Amino acid sequence: MAAASPAWSQDHYPSRPIETIVPWGPGGGADQLARLTAKLIEPMLKTSFPVVNVPGATGATGMTKLLSGDADGYSMAIYIADTNALLAGPSPRWKLSDLQPVAVMMQVPSFLFVAENSPIKDWAQFEKEARAKPNTLKVATLGFGSVDDMTLTYLASKGIKVVEVPYAKPSERYVSVIGGHVDALYEQAGDVRQFINSKQIRPIIIFGKERLAAFKDIPSSYELGYHIALPQFRSYVVKAGTPPDRVKMLSDAMAKVAAEPEFKAFLDENFAAKGSFLPADKAEVYFKEQLADMKTAQEAAGTKKP
Repeated sequence: MAAASPAWSQDHYPSRPIETIVPWGPGGGADQLARLTAKLIEPMLKTSFPVVNVPGATGATGMTKLLSGDADGYSMAIYIADTNALLAGPSPRWKLSDLQPVAVMMQVPSFLFVAENSPIKDWAQFEKEARAKPNTLKVATLGFGSVDDMTLTYLASKGIKVVEVPYAKPSERYVSVIGGHVDALYEQAGDVRQFINSKQIRPIIIFGKERLAAFKDIPSSYELGYHIALPQFRSYVVKAGTPPDRVKMLSDAMAKVAAEPEFKAFLDENFAAKGSFLPADKAEVYFKEQLADMKTAQEAAGTKKP
């Protein structure tokens, strides 16, 4: 029995902290998800989940860190739609098969916001100015190759041409429109809720098939004839090759996190879909479906960007 003890301790999972890589700066939606999930999951798996922010290259820097490590389940990464969008480019640094999904935790629509005191009153006026004066209006985005970029590229193919201004740091992106550095902000409502509540910014369009109840007066892209949605999702992945039993343990724990009242309140605060959670097997299918939609959007726009 004494001889077997060391082997048991090596096989016991988790026997040490599980690192969570957030491929974005602190304060953004992905960072908030990681920190809340860590708080809720630590008592379940009896270990800590330290959060490490590794921003850069629309999430590629953080993903490189994950994929350069061991496939042992002791390192996870927040994987979002913008990072998935990189795979729709001509020379992606990795493939979906390099990743093992753990769970999708959030599915949220994106908007265009303007400052409360902006002379642009609504989408109709924004559209009119963008058509009349191409490449004059500036829009803050997460970065080139992101879902933000794909959406604006699609709009450009329809004659609505703007200048994209990328901001890697969420905090800088959020305040860029308030400070007048850009004319509009592409973002999810939950991430900038404090600025909405304080009446510093307001939405002018939601990218989706229908309006959101919380913003019933804001038109959806589909009702305006622009068939582009690309919802922002936030999920967890590990490196492909991670033992299936460890993936299942993490996915099952994430399901319990998603059922927690505090997490449900977090979804409501972020205007996320109530049925956002998807376990590992369904998350894998979801990633592929979203990637296919991204490629379709690119084809509709008639262009593909790296």
